[in-house]
Amino acid sequence: MTDQLTVSVLGTGIMGAAMARNLARAGHTVRVWNRTRAKAEPLAADGAHVAGTAEEAVRGADVVLTMLHDGPAALDVMREAAPGLRPGAAWVQSTTAGVDALDDLAGFAREHGLVFFDAPVLGTRQPAEAGQLLVLAAGPAEARDAVTPVFDAVGNRTVWTGEDGAAGSATRLKLVANSWVIAATNAAGEVLALAGALGVDPDHFFDAIAGGGLDMGYLRAKAALIREGRLTPAQFAVHTAAKDARLIVEAGERGGVRLDVAAAGAERLSRAAAQGHGDEDMAAAYYASFTERPSD
Repeated sequence: MTDQLTVSVLGTGIMGAAMARNLARAGHTVRVWNRTRAKAEPLAADGAHVAGTAEEAVRGADVVLTMLHDGPAALDVMREAAPGLRPGAAWVQSTTAGVDALDDLAGFAREHGLVFFDAPVLGTRQPAEAGQLLVLAAGPAEARDAVTPVFDAVGNRTVWTGEDGAAGSATRLKLVANSWVIAATNAAGEVLALAGALGVDPDHFFDAIAGGGLDMGYLRAKAALIREGRLTPAQFAVHTAAKDARLIVEAGERGGVRLDVAAAGAERLSRAAAQGHGDEDMAAAYYASFTERPSD
């Protein structure tokens, strides 16, 4: 297979749109589909073909990349696309689907003769738009040449975690990483909320930890989004983070461990979404600390 591929991207939200755009810039033939077509239409300006149906999008594709809300959504869309799938095509499943959904997804791939790659990504809007995602991938070594050009277009590094996508080693690593991301984001919001409640200037906190082991660029970045009111456009939306947090808690329960911080984080994100912040950056979980929106 040549390095120039026909790639179908199903799901053109924050991440999927950026990935499709970078695939087109890399010279691949890109077809895109989204259930809300308006979210896919802007990609036509980047050279992507906007398909009217998932089946049309995948017809004859070398690689199908799914970046949808969750595992059930990915499976539903692939079922819609099924008549257009080419046996032997690679399915790069990049949705954060959770451990429990993988059996059904891998089973669908087997039924339709697809080569299944479990390939979630680490990164948010900015690295996605820059083609600087970290790809976590599992799939057969003998078929990796078919998807390497895709991973190279959307990311700056690929970490291979195993040869069986159905085993979910990449998804498991993604959940571990996201557990830290979500905990750190929620902690950033609570630091600012507590500082406000106690009359502490947040800059004094940041000065106190500057350059030490407690200092962290991510903490400062998320705090800045809150303090400067830059929660839209979202880097990683509250409603998506809430879904991922629930998947993390479920994975922990399945593994026999209790994840109290993750469970509280999931509840906090859900509360922020219920307050109307679902489409804002996940840092907007800050507002879950208040019954009424705080004054600036």
